[in-house]
This record gives sequence, C-alpha cells and structure tokens, in this order.
Amino acid sequence: MTALNAVTDYTLEGDVGVITLNSPPVNALSAPVRDGIAEGVKAGLADPGAKAIVLICEGRTFIAGADITEFGGAQKGANLLEVMDGMENASKPIIAAIHGTALGGGLETALCCHYRVAVPSARCGLPEVALGLLPGAGGTQRLPRIVGVEKALEMMTSGAHVPAKASHEMGLVDELVEEGKLREGAIAFARKVVAEGWPLKRVRDRDDKVAPARGHPEIFANFRKANARKFRGFLAPEYNIRCIEAAVNEPFDDGLKTERRLFMELMTGPQSAAQRYAFFAERAAAKIPDVPDDTPLIPVNAVGVLGAGTMGGGIAMNFANAGVPVTIVEANKENLDRGLSVIRKNYERTAARGGLTAADVEKRMSLITGSLDIGDFKDADLVIEAVFERMDIKKDVFGKLDAICKPGAILATNTSALNIDEIASTTSRPEAVIGLHFFSPANVMKLLEIVRADHTSKSVIATCMKLARKIGKIAVLVGVTPGFVGNRMLFQRQREAQKLVMEGAMPWDVDRVLYDFGFPMGPFAMSDLAGLDIGWVKEKSNGETIRDVLCEMDRRGQKTGAGYYDYDENRNAKPSPVTEKIIQDFMAKSGVNPRRISDEEILERCVYPMINEGAKILEEGKAIRASDIDVVWENGYGWPLYRGGPMFYGDQIGLDKVLGKMKAFEGAMGDVFKPAALLEKLVAEGKRFQDPR
Repeated sequence: MTALNAVTDYTLEGDVGVITLNSPPVNALSAPVRDGIAEGVKAGLADPGAKAIVLICEGRTFIAGADITEFGGAQKGANLLEVMDGMENASKPIIAAIHGTALGGGLETALCCHYRVAVPSARCGLPEVALGLLPGAGGTQRLPRIVGVEKALEMMTSGAHVPAKASHEMGLVDELVEEGKLREGAIAFARKVVAEGWPLKRVRDRDDKVAPARGHPEIFANFRKANARKFRGFLAPEYNIRCIEAAVNEPFDDGLKTERRLFMELMTGPQSAAQRYAFFAERAAAKIPDVPDDTPLIPVNAVGVLGAGTMGGGIAMNFANAGVPVTIVEANKENLDRGLSVIRKNYERTAARGGLTAADVEKRMSLITGSLDIGDFKDADLVIEAVFERMDIKKDVFGKLDAICKPGAILATNTSALNIDEIASTTSRPEAVIGLHFFSPANVMKLLEIVRADHTSKSVIATCMKLARKIGKIAVLVGVTPGFVGNRMLFQRQREAQKLVMEGAMPWDVDRVLYDFGFPMGPFAMSDLAGLDIGWVKEKSNGETIRDVLCEMDRRGQKTGAGYYDYDENRNAKPSPVTEKIIQDFMAKSGVNPRRISDEEILERCVYPMINEGAKILEEGKAIRASDIDVVWENGYGWPLYRGGPMFYGDQIGLDKVLGKMKAFEGAMGDVFKPAALLEKLVAEGKRFQDPR
C-alpha cells in the first residue's frame, strides 16, 4: 500500500489498482481529497500491473458532496473539473464503488468513472438545489445522458436521494454488490470488465437518453407548469431545468459552459447565499453553549399526551412514528374516540397516497393507547399537555401531573405564549418543566420551539433537543417571553397588517405583497383558512372589530364560503365587496380618510418591525443567536427559504436602511416603532446580526 497523501492511499490487488479515500466524516471533496484522487488515478495508470482501477471510500459513506466550507474562498488543490477529465479520459477502466451516499460532487465524480457499483443500502443524488445551486461539475450534463431527461428533471429539482435499487434500474449504477462486501464486489466487477473487454464508457458521449427529448420543448414546459407552485420564487430549480435543456439541445462542451455560467449566477446571487446560510443555521441551532454534549440524558421510552384534539393527536403521531409508545388521555370518551379516529384517518390518508403500508398504519396505531384516566401517566417518562390555552387550566393540570408522574419524568407544556415559569411554579419539580411548542398540524410541521424556563435542568433540555431529532423535528431553544420567539414577532406583523387596512389598504393588497415576497399566504388569507371564529365568542361580540362583524354575518372563513374573501365551491378566493364596505364603514366611523398605500410601505410596515422585535429578543437573551430566530421563521411560519429568515434579510438589505425606516415610522406613528437598542448599536458599529457579538 502506498500513501499518496494524508487522506488517500493506493494499493494493487492482483491486477486491480485500488484508490482508497479516508477523509472523515463524509469524504467531502476538499482540496486533499481532490489531490488524492488525481494522484491515485496517476498511480493506477502508471502501474503496469493494474488493468483496471477502483475508487472506494473508507468510513460511513462514499464522497457525500462538495466541501461547502470552501465555497467563496480561494481555489486550493487540484481543480475538480481537471480531476474529472483525467478520470473520464483514463486509458484503463475506472470503477466507482459506492456505499452510504454519492451526493452532489460525489455523484458527479462517480459519473466520470466508466462504471459504477453500489451496495443495496447506498443512495445517489444531486441535492444542490437545496442550497440554491445546481451541480457545477458536469452533473447537469451527464445525469440526463445516463438516466434520461424526465428522471434527471425529477432528481435535480427535488434533490432526492435515490436508493441503490432504483439507481440500478435507471442505469445510474451498473451493478449491485453484496452488502458489507463492497471492496470484493467492486474488484470482481473490475476483473469482469477487463476479462470481457468492456469499452471505456464515457457518459459524456452518450446520446440515446437525451435524443428523444430533442425537438420536444413541451417536456420542459409541462414540467415547469406541473411544479410551478412548488418552485415559486426559487431560481435554482429553473436554472437546473435550463441546464438539462442544454444537455438535450447543445453539444456536451457547450452544455458545460451553460452549466458553469448559470452555476456562477446562482453561486454569487442572494438566494444561494440565503439557502447556504439556512443550511448552517439549522445545524447551529442544535448547539447550546451551556449544555455540553456529554450532559446526561433522561431515557424516554413512554410518552403521555394530555388532550386528544388537533394538537394532542398530532403530537402523539410524532412519537408513534418514531416507535415510542404514547398514552393519550382525554376528559370524556366522545372526545377521545374522535381524536383517535382522526389519527387513524391521517395515517390511512398517507397510506392511500403510498406513504405507508397497511401494516405500518396498524403498527403505529398499536403504539397509541387512549385513556380517560390521567393516572395512566404514572409510568410515563415524558408528559406533554395540549389543553386549552388558559393559565388557570394549565396550572391546574401541572399540579395534578406533579402528583401523578414518577420522579425524573419530564413535564412539558405545548403552550404557544403563556409564562412557563408561572406554570412550573405549581409543581414541586420546576427543574423538570419545559415548553415543547409544536406547530399545527403537529404531525407535519417541522419546527419545535423548545422553551427553557428559569429552573429547567440541562438534562431536560439536552433530552428534549435529542428527542426532537428522533421524532423528525427541527428544534430551536428559546427563552420565556410572551409568544416566545415566533409568535412574539408575528404579533408585530399582524398589528401592522390590521392597521394598514384601517388606513386605506385592502386585505388582498396586504396579502398580495406578502405572497409576492414569498410567504405561502398573507395574514388575512391565513385567517380565513384557520377560521375567523377561533377565539371569538358570539355572546360577547358587539361589532367592535372588522373580524367581529364578519363573524356576526357568519363570514367565518373558507369553511363558511366567506370571510375576508369570498370563495367559490373549490375554495378559490376573490376580493369581497362586502368586506370592502365593512372596512370603509369602519374608517368613516373612525374619521379616517383612506390613502393610497404603496406595496413598498406594506412590505416595510409588515417586515421591518419583525426584524426590530428579533433584535429585542436577542438583547433580552431569549434567543441564543440571530440564526436561531431565522430557523424558527423558516420552519414554523413560512418565511421564504431563499430570503434566509428575517434577521438574515435585515442584514442583506442593510440594517441602516431598517433603522432609518423604523425611526421614520416612529416619528409618524408612535412608540411601537421605537428601534431596538441592539439595532442602533449594530448600525453604529457597522455590524450585522450575523457578526459575532
């Protein structure tokens, strides 16, 4: 065995040269890895005993992608495109041996080999779209040539990781070899290639998979149309599609030039910067400075959920999905039966779409036990209450749980806004109390705001952070403050949206501006979807607000066919003259002369106060870092990923601009726009939220 550099060695096994990469944790295409591949190919070609070359990796995976920490930095080491040319044009067959994942640059490297073998557990993909990019090392040109245009479109715009069996069926992998015997299998395959005189297959030379699409632009037009909603606002999916069009219509080298040009546009543009930021922000959120990695964890093998309503049922599903037994307790049998029925229907709906088997449905339902006795929580390791959002009810519940639950059990509240320290005060173990704020629908939404109270122990925090990953959630640790992070900032937007309507903007104007910004829907459309009567009490309503009047008219949102908007039988919305008249009447009663409000003002009034509130949250230590706030908003409130979150967006447009507008709004409209001290400080120092403080 010959060591070529710190991460690569070369050895001759019989008549096959083997290049082995070992660059933990994922063999990313860093400068040493690129250098090692180049040297390995050179050694194999120069070795008279080697009739073929195998490229294989140690550790848990094949090359899992580019080293994105090198993005934007000065070029070091061998140029990847030159390394790939050297492989593709080699005079001896090169075989990529794949286990774990071959993703992004890893798959592009494998596509420059003449053949590919994989173990059944391996997965292949080009997931660059998730970072606002496209494969920049020939992947957009080679993948369609080997799997066809339709499959390349699906893979590249979704970033999907394709299992080895499917990769083999589509021709991406030439042979599957026995699990756990990749090295032996790859060497045997290499010997077969040599013995049978197989050609040196260059993917770049293939035309059979792209030729059928030539002269058929409707293939791309139909794909764009079918995915218009999913791709809305994002540049990267469109640029990936354009590259595949180039693979169909241009010679290979011209297609590479198109790929490089579009890659650089994305790489240097604001969307990829935002999406790469989001990638790292999500990982940073898992790191809690004062909770060490070796903090003792509390075993959670059984969970209790109090309340079988929409939230309770959804919370229970998360744990059943992860194989953790759950006991749901309700106050009466009718509510319990209804809740369990909804859970089953949710699972059966997923099964009908092919997401689960019938056996999966039964297995998960078997992990959920319904009960009318809160005493059944006595053996639970974690109990989460999901009862009505009222402090007196929450405190009563926690007093009972304190008496019932075993020592060491975690007591969690799903409150979205209430003071958890006050809730914990009713127990004899405030160190065991924590907030687990799931977002609705709880079985779908990724975000989990984990709320640390004054006395919450580090073990409870560490356990809940790890448990969040187990149940498929993105967890962000926040502090106790009204509305926590997400809802506290949302209040700023909602207040301004309502005020704008009373100044002359219509609800559909506000919604359109925020939708065009990238939100899935605006605040008024969201209210119609959720139901205007949430929290509205008919007996106490006296027409004081626009919402009161709408509800009194039985315009309660989509479910009644009318709310802020009018809806047709397919729930398609259109501006409502009824709502417009109600608003005009309110303005007249208040003595307001409506004015024309620009789209720019609508956006600034709705978004800048959110950024300012985020700065206050950071000042108060209720969020650890600005990027945590952005993770909350991207995963819980539909903030467009390509804008990186409200704090990143503030940095991107310039904090001086945000501060200037807040001061102008404060002068015109009062103290609710008073700039945060941190915002003023950062502007004075020429810093951003992202910069270390």
